[in-house]
Amino acid sequence: MGTLLYVTDLGYRARGRRYCDEDIWLSGRLREEFGLALCHPLDAAALMDRFDAVVVRNSGPVLHYQEAYDAFRAAARDKGIRVFNPLSGKGDMAGKSYLLHLSREGFPVIPTAGRREEFALLPEADAYVVKPLLGADSVGLRFVERARLGDVDPAGMLVQPRVPFAYEVSFYFVGRDFQYALYAPDPEARWVLTPYEPTAADLDFAQRFVDWNGLPYGIQRVDACRAPDGELLLVELEDLNPYLSLDLVGEAEREAFVAAMKRSLRELLAA
Repeated sequence: MGTLLYVTDLGYRARGRRYCDEDIWLSGRLREEFGLALCHPLDAAALMDRFDAVVVRNSGPVLHYQEAYDAFRAAARDKGIRVFNPLSGKGDMAGKSYLLHLSREGFPVIPTAGRREEFALLPEADAYVVKPLLGADSVGLRFVERARLGDVDPAGMLVQPRVPFAYEVSFYFVGRDFQYALYAPDPEARWVLTPYEPTAADLDFAQRFVDWNGLPYGIQRVDACRAPDGELLLVELEDLNPYLSLDLVGEAEREAFVAAMKRSLRELLAA
């Protein structure tokens, strides 16, 4: 049995969901196999070398404590601390710039521009979304008309067309193994989720991004939208501290997820 420092902000207030309930339940299940203590993200750097590994869970957007998070990452790397998820993630863990790279490489993502010369290449839309590369929870997000794109300063920002999607769907993975999917039938109610039965094509879509990210263990959530032509487009690859909505899946799915997470943690501790 190894020891885990479980990083969570039980006081964080998220829109449409209660982070604390999920972490209280999930940490309790992990305690069945591991020695475990909870701590606030601001305390992680000072405490982490007393444990075999650090598990970063519902710790809130790091932009609210960016300096402390950067210090935690630097110290964890310097000391060789095992972190779940690994700090090598290329998705949201490293900011939103991956959307630019994936778009330029032809992946099925919402078309994304980060330079003025790319703005004209974006598809026609009623409005465009401008958001910070280091944003989270819609902080700093705004909408502009196409005629005003020339006024947008692209430094530290990305621009996407506002896609009139049918719904959003999220695919949840432990390591590179799919666990379950949930979707929001109402585009105006992102966190009113219900179970979703993915097709083989849906799973191939999500697996492509998980494989691209290359994390050997950890938890990832692939968020996508169903475009008007029926195609799935990536909205976000959350590989830092994805909320899991475990209260919305069945008991069998929850138990399978816990078993997979424990197995992934054992792999981390053995690394």
